[in-house]
Amino acid sequence: MMKPSKSKNTIIICYDISNNKVRTKFSNFLAKYGVRLQMSVFELEHSSRLLNVIEERIKQQFEPLFEDCDSVFVFYTDLKKAVRYGASKHLDNGLIFLDFTE
Repeated sequence: MMKPSKSKNTIIICYDISNNKVRTKFSNFLAKYGVRLQMSVFELEHSSRLLNVIEERIKQQFEPLFEDCDSVFVFYTDLKKAVRYGASKHLDNGLIFLDFTE
């Protein structure tokens, strides 16, 4: 009998944050969990539980720091239906990094 695979869900987070320090902190937070697609756009693919934790941290930790002109959008999506062009079409391919420094 095959084990059911753990379902992964995807969110796309887009942001426009005016304060440089808050924006950098937010970007570094997202980089821990996902892939930067563009300067202010991240793709996060994880279990529903972890995505909920991430969203809650955004709400608790970052939302109080946002100014009136700032915005953050969280889009839930199914990447199986996504169409990619340009460099983004290579994101699903596995990469091997070799470090020859000693």
